[in-house]
Amino acid sequence: MNIKEIQDLIKFVAKSGVNEVEIEKKDFKLTIKAEAPASKQEKQIIVQAPAAAPVQQAAPAAPAAPVAQTTAPQAEAPAEDDDSKYLTIKSPMIGTFYRSAGPDKDPFVSVGDTIGKGDTVCIIEAMKLFNEIESEISGKIVKVLVDDATPVEYDQPLFLVDPS
Repeated sequence: MNIKEIQDLIKFVAKSGVNEVEIEKKDFKLTIKAEAPASKQEKQIIVQAPAAAPVQQAAPAAPAAPVAQTTAPQAEAPAEDDDSKYLTIKSPMIGTFYRSAGPDKDPFVSVGDTIGKGDTVCIIEAMKLFNEIESEISGKIVKVLVDDATPVEYDQPLFLVDPS
């Protein structure tokens, strides 16, 4: 196949709505994959939904979804207002979060403890290296946001601190 034939084939695939075309000959293999437009993706989801009739009826029900969405933000809104006055200590790296230096040791900090700038608040293990995480703020620990020995992402909140 020459370039012109390949370009024509790509145009044909785009116009036809086919998602994938694969041509294999002795000396080459050509695969053309096209993303479906958003409207086609929605149709595909709807086509898949009829497997369970009650689900199909529940999904289009517009009043049910907004009620659930409205209820959730109202429940979270007071928590966000309460948390807004607190500062957050975030993870500076990806790794595994540990509250103490060892399984039989006391946690570095607990809820209610007062910390100062430079105090070690936890350890994050990354690639078999144990990194002590120091606080960049002073205050009182209000909440521990991560369970011990769980993975954390970069910039993930670890602790809430009351600076007053």
